[in-house]
Amino acid sequence: MTSYDDSDFRDRRTRAIEAKSAILEKFKQALDPDSPEAIEKRRQREAIAAARAEREAKREALRQEQERERARQAELSAAAAAEEERVAAEERARQAVEQAAADEVLKADQKAARDARYAARKAAKKRRSRGL
Repeated sequence: MTSYDDSDFRDRRTRAIEAKSAILEKFKQALDPDSPEAIEKRRQREAIAAARAEREAKREALRQEQERERARQAELSAAAAAEEERVAAEERARQAVEQAAADEVLKADQKAARDARYAARKAAKKRRSRGL
Protein backbone atom coordinates (compact mmCIF):
# COMPACT_ATOMS: atom_id res chain seq x y z
CA MET A 1 0.00 0.00 0.00
CA THR A 2 1.31 3.39 -0.81
CA SER A 3 1.62 5.97 1.83
CA TYR A 4 0.73 9.59 1.22
CA ASP A 5 2.77 12.35 2.63
CA ASP A 6 0.11 14.01 4.75
CA SER A 7 2.36 16.66 6.06
CA ASP A 8 0.04 19.48 5.18
CA PHE A 9 -3.58 19.85 6.34
CA ARG A 10 -4.53 21.52 3.06
CA ASP A 11 -3.24 18.57 1.02
CA ARG A 12 -5.26 16.14 3.11
CA ARG A 13 -8.33 18.33 2.82
CA THR A 14 -7.92 18.68 -0.95
CA ARG A 15 -7.59 14.93 -1.43
CA ALA A 16 -10.68 14.32 0.73
CA ILE A 17 -12.69 16.88 -1.28
CA GLU A 18 -11.52 15.30 -4.56
CA ALA A 19 -12.48 11.82 -3.31
CA LYS A 20 -15.92 13.07 -2.25
CA SER A 21 -16.34 14.81 -5.60
CA ALA A 22 -15.38 11.64 -7.44
CA ILE A 23 -17.91 9.61 -5.43
CA LEU A 24 -20.58 12.26 -6.04
CA GLU A 25 -19.83 12.30 -9.78
CA LYS A 26 -20.03 8.50 -9.89
CA PHE A 27 -23.37 8.65 -8.06
CA LYS A 28 -24.71 11.31 -10.44
CA GLN A 29 -23.68 9.20 -13.46
CA ALA A 30 -25.50 6.24 -11.99
CA LEU A 31 -28.66 8.36 -11.67
CA ASP A 32 -28.38 9.83 -15.17
CA PRO A 33 -31.10 8.09 -17.25
CA ASP A 34 -29.22 8.73 -20.48
CA SER A 35 -25.91 7.22 -19.39
CA PRO A 36 -24.85 4.02 -21.22
CA GLU A 37 -24.73 2.06 -17.97
CA ALA A 38 -28.26 3.11 -17.03
CA ILE A 39 -29.51 2.31 -20.53
CA GLU A 40 -27.87 -1.12 -20.36
CA LYS A 41 -29.33 -1.84 -16.91
CA ARG A 42 -32.76 -0.69 -18.08
CA ARG A 43 -32.48 -2.92 -21.15
CA GLN A 44 -31.52 -5.88 -18.95
CA ARG A 45 -34.42 -5.22 -16.56
CA GLU A 46 -36.83 -5.00 -19.49
CA ALA A 47 -35.47 -8.25 -20.94
CA ILE A 48 -35.87 -9.95 -17.56
CA ALA A 49 -39.41 -8.61 -17.21
CA ALA A 50 -40.30 -9.76 -20.74
CA ALA A 51 -38.87 -13.23 -20.07
CA ARG A 52 -40.78 -13.38 -16.78
CA ALA A 53 -44.02 -12.36 -18.52
CA GLU A 54 -43.42 -14.97 -21.22
CA ARG A 55 -42.81 -17.70 -18.62
CA GLU A 56 -45.93 -16.63 -16.76
CA ALA A 57 -47.98 -16.74 -19.97
CA LYS A 58 -46.64 -20.22 -20.73
CA ARG A 59 -47.49 -21.39 -17.20
CA GLU A 60 -50.99 -19.94 -17.53
CA ALA A 61 -51.47 -21.62 -20.92
CA LEU A 62 -50.23 -24.91 -19.47
CA ARG A 63 -52.53 -24.53 -16.47
CA GLN A 64 -55.51 -23.87 -18.73
CA GLU A 65 -54.60 -26.85 -20.91
CA GLN A 66 -54.36 -29.06 -17.83
CA GLU A 67 -57.71 -27.71 -16.61
CA ARG A 68 -59.29 -28.52 -20.00
CA GLU A 69 -57.76 -32.01 -19.87
CA ARG A 70 -59.12 -32.55 -16.35
CA ALA A 71 -62.56 -31.39 -17.48
CA ARG A 72 -62.40 -33.72 -20.49
CA GLN A 73 -61.34 -36.62 -18.28
CA ALA A 74 -64.16 -35.84 -15.84
CA GLU A 75 -66.62 -35.74 -18.73
CA LEU A 76 -65.35 -39.07 -20.06
CA SER A 77 -65.50 -40.62 -16.62
CA ALA A 78 -69.04 -39.29 -16.09
CA ALA A 79 -70.07 -40.69 -19.47
CA ALA A 80 -68.49 -44.04 -18.60
CA ALA A 81 -70.25 -44.07 -15.23
CA ALA A 82 -73.57 -43.23 -16.90
CA GLU A 83 -73.02 -46.03 -19.43
CA GLU A 84 -72.18 -48.47 -16.63
CA GLU A 85 -75.30 -47.41 -14.76
CA ARG A 86 -77.40 -47.84 -17.91
CA VAL A 87 -75.96 -51.32 -18.50
CA ALA A 88 -76.53 -52.22 -14.84
CA ALA A 89 -80.13 -50.96 -15.04
CA GLU A 90 -80.71 -53.00 -18.20
CA GLU A 91 -79.22 -56.06 -16.47
CA ARG A 92 -81.46 -55.53 -13.44
CA ALA A 93 -84.50 -55.17 -15.72
CA ARG A 94 -83.53 -58.33 -17.64
CA GLN A 95 -83.08 -60.24 -14.39
CA ALA A 96 -86.43 -58.95 -13.13
CA VAL A 97 -88.09 -60.14 -16.36
CA GLU A 98 -86.37 -63.53 -16.07
CA GLN A 99 -87.36 -63.77 -12.41
CA ALA A 100 -90.96 -62.88 -13.27
CA ALA A 101 -90.98 -65.51 -16.03
CA ALA A 102 -89.48 -68.09 -13.65
CA ASP A 103 -92.10 -67.17 -11.05
CA GLU A 104 -94.86 -67.60 -13.65
CA VAL A 105 -93.50 -71.00 -14.63
CA LEU A 106 -93.24 -72.00 -10.97
CA LYS A 107 -96.81 -70.81 -10.28
CA ALA A 108 -98.07 -72.67 -13.35
CA ASP A 109 -96.26 -75.85 -12.22
CA GLN A 110 -97.64 -75.46 -8.70
CA LYS A 111 -101.15 -74.88 -10.09
CA ALA A 112 -100.83 -77.92 -12.35
CA ALA A 113 -99.63 -80.04 -9.39
CA ARG A 114 -102.49 -78.72 -7.22
CA ASP A 115 -105.01 -79.37 -10.01
CA ALA A 116 -103.61 -82.88 -10.45
CA ARG A 117 -103.97 -83.56 -6.71
CA TYR A 118 -107.50 -82.18 -6.75
CA ALA A 119 -108.39 -84.30 -9.78
CA ALA A 120 -106.85 -87.38 -8.12
CA ARG A 121 -108.88 -86.78 -4.93
CA LYS A 122 -112.02 -86.27 -6.96
CA ALA A 123 -111.36 -89.44 -8.99
CA ALA A 124 -110.67 -91.37 -5.78
CA LYS A 125 -113.89 -90.07 -4.29
CA LYS A 126 -115.78 -91.11 -7.41
CA ARG A 127 -114.33 -94.58 -7.28
CA ARG A 128 -115.21 -94.91 -3.61
CA SER A 129 -118.71 -93.74 -4.27
CA ARG A 130 -119.11 -96.36 -7.05
CA GLY A 131 -117.71 -99.02 -4.84
CA LEU A 132 -114.66 -99.83 -6.75
